[in-house]
Amino acid sequence: MKKYVRGTAIVGVLTLAVAACGSKPSDSASSGSSANKDFKACMVSDSGGFDDKSFNQTSYKGLQDAVKERGLTEVKAESKSDNDYTTNMTAMVSAKCNVIVAVGFKLEDATEAAAKANPNIKFAIVDSAPKAPIANLKPLLFNTAQSSFQAGYLAAAMTQSGKVGTFGGLQIPTVTIFMDGFAQGVRYYNTQKSKNVQVLGWDDQKQKGLFTGDFEDKAKGQNNAQNLITQGADVLFPVAGPSGLGGLQAAKASNGKVNAIWVDTDGCISAEEYCSVLMSSVEKGMDVAVKDAVISVVDNKFDNTQFTGTLQNGGTAIAPFHDFDSKVPADVKSELDTIKADIISGKITIESKVQPKAS
Repeated sequence: MKKYVRGTAIVGVLTLAVAACGSKPSDSASSGSSANKDFKACMVSDSGGFDDKSFNQTSYKGLQDAVKERGLTEVKAESKSDNDYTTNMTAMVSAKCNVIVAVGFKLEDATEAAAKANPNIKFAIVDSAPKAPIANLKPLLFNTAQSSFQAGYLAAAMTQSGKVGTFGGLQIPTVTIFMDGFAQGVRYYNTQKSKNVQVLGWDDQKQKGLFTGDFEDKAKGQNNAQNLITQGADVLFPVAGPSGLGGLQAAKASNGKVNAIWVDTDGCISAEEYCSVLMSSVEKGMDVAVKDAVISVVDNKFDNTQFTGTLQNGGTAIAPFHDFDSKVPADVKSELDTIKADIISGKITIESKVQPKAS
């Protein structure tokens, strides 16, 4: 039973619709065990929306996978702005959801308040953890500084201009963790190869850089990317959700002069129209983490222990090279594998204050 509300305009309709149709499954809830058709698996997006080709979309896939595998009823609320979070969370509670997954750092206040007020409902949140554990709230975190370090090394190895660039959506930990890892990966390349590749758009030591101010405006992303390109960057690393797609547009418009590395999901799958300019992507296994969290509730195995995705457990990784597979030298591929092993072993230490603590 797939219910979908965009923003707050029809939240009341959502709640009434769920109550009216009871447990009658729709096609999206019919492929698993019918014994679970009364189980409502719910999700609230952040303002990027479920079709952002990035963060929300990957998390939503995890919900869909759980629904399909176990024959659950799906309910979701898409937030059009930050003002929608509390209202949409309240709608999910009113819909009598068994588990509610919140997508993103920006929903932490609404999610924590709802979890405390509704101890009989299980909650999970992507990219946030309460200061003090809440019994019915599971944090799903990802140390993307690790895989972004690899991405920075790759960008530095592949640049022709000696300059690479990054920009973010908002200056929040879940964004700057990527930018920190990227900058430090470039610096590691310079140390290993006695090079001087420059990072434009982010100074990880001063924590200052280039941001669009939101995650929705592609024009701002394109303008930021063009700014970096004008300064000489020929590899871009946008960390800005749908706004970052503007950066990929700028790269594609360069006719081969500029390429990019995507974030959150494999861009050649989620934004395949830009695959020709994507060297790789920094993946976050949000789909797997969300699916596992939902199914743990179905199986009465839920716990509030923080999940932290790392290179070691596969919760984060760099994606395949796709169209660039023949262009990335074999020695660079080997070096990236070595870097992964060295990060896992602790031989390489990444300095980013916003890395999640190990769970």
